[in-house]
Amino acid sequence: MRASRLVTLLLLLQNRGRMTARQLADELEVSVRTVYRDVEALGAAGIPLYGDAGHAGGYRLVDGFRTRLTGLTADEAQAAFLAALPGAAAELGLGEALATARLKLRAALPAELREHAGRIQERFLLDAPGWYGEADRTPHLTAVAGAVWARRAVVLRYRRWRAPEEIERRVEPYGLVLKAGRWYLVASGPSGIRTYRVDQIVQLGLVEAEFEVPDGFDLVAYWKGYLADFRARLHTGEALVRLTEEGARRLGVTPAGDGWTRARVPIESIDHALGEFLRLGTDIEVIEPAELRARMAETVRSLANRYDS
Repeated sequence: MRASRLVTLLLLLQNRGRMTARQLADELEVSVRTVYRDVEALGAAGIPLYGDAGHAGGYRLVDGFRTRLTGLTADEAQAAFLAALPGAAAELGLGEALATARLKLRAALPAELREHAGRIQERFLLDAPGWYGEADRTPHLTAVAGAVWARRAVVLRYRRWRAPEEIERRVEPYGLVLKAGRWYLVASGPSGIRTYRVDQIVQLGLVEAEFEVPDGFDLVAYWKGYLADFRARLHTGEALVRLTEEGARRLGVTPAGDGWTRARVPIESIDHALGEFLRLGTDIEVIEPAELRARMAETVRSLANRYDS
C-alpha cells in the first residue's frame, strides 16, 4: 500500500504543482506526519522535490521533472472506461482504482491537454439515475462483477414477477449493463442468453468451473437487440387520440397546426395507457379503443364525484 501511496503523492505533485503537507494528507487520507515520511522516502529515492517554508510554502517538484511511471494496472484500465460514471465505478469496487487512473492519465498528458481535461471535469457531470424513486439496492453487484471479470459461473436465486416468484439458476455471466441507473446481468443459462436485474438477485454463489464466452458474442450488439425486442413486446397495441397543441408536445406528436391533432400512438396495455393518458388531463381525448375510452370516462366521473362531495 505504501508504494502505491508514494506513486500517488508523486503524481499529485506533478499534476497540481505546489501542495502543502496538509493538502497532500487530505488527498491521501493519511496524517501529516505520514506525508513527511513519504516525502523523505521519495527524496532518498532520487526524486527531485523540495519544500518551501512559510504561509505560501509547500512541496513541489523541480521544474521540468516528469515521471514516466504512468502505466495503468488492469483494475485502473477497467475503471478508466467508467470515468464518466464515478458512482458506477464505486459500486463495482473500482472507486480507488478510478481515482488513481485519472491521476496517471492526467500525468501522461501535455500541460495544455491537462488543463483542458480539468475544465471538462469541472463543467460536465453525468448523473444517470432518474429523479424519482430510491436507488436500487444491489448487495450482490460486486460479486456479480467479480464473476464477470473472472469468467466464473454462478448459481443465483432470482426474484421475478411471475410464478414461481423465486427461481434458482446456474448461469455463466457474460457482462453487466448500467441502464438508467439500474444494473442488468447478461448471462447464459439453461434457456439461452437472458437478462437479469441485479437488484432482484436474492442469493448468489460462485462455481469453481470457469467458462469461455462463445466466439462472436458482442455485449453491445446483444443489448441493442434486447432493447429492440423489448420495445416491440412493450407496445403491442394502438390508440387513436385527439390532442391539443400542448398534449401533442408532451406526447411527442407533431402538431397538425392550431387546434386539435388526431394521432395513432402505440400503447403497452389498457391499464398502462390509462395511467399515462390521465397525466395529460384535458389535453387529450381517447377515441379508440372503446374499452380505453370507457375506462377514461369512468375514471374521470369517479374523480369528479369525489371532488364534488
